[in-house]
Amino acid sequence: MKSSAMFWVVITTLVLIMVTIMSAMNFPFNWVFYITVLGQIMIVFMVYKVLTDTYTTKKTFEDFYEDFPINE
Repeated sequence: MKSSAMFWVVITTLVLIMVTIMSAMNFPFNWVFYITVLGQIMIVFMVYKVLTDTYTTKKTFEDFYEDFPINE
């Protein structure tokens, strides 16, 4: 099963939000530390997956932004 880059973006985001919540709730330091290290490793892997993803599009710079198209 091939996982998409967006899967890793979502999982990494959830792990880093969990670190924030755990630190705000005064979890033991070693838990927060180890999950922070895990999150940093996941960020590196996520960036690799995003940069090596085979996503293609027909959009060009002339199309401007997708959410605000320029009507000529």
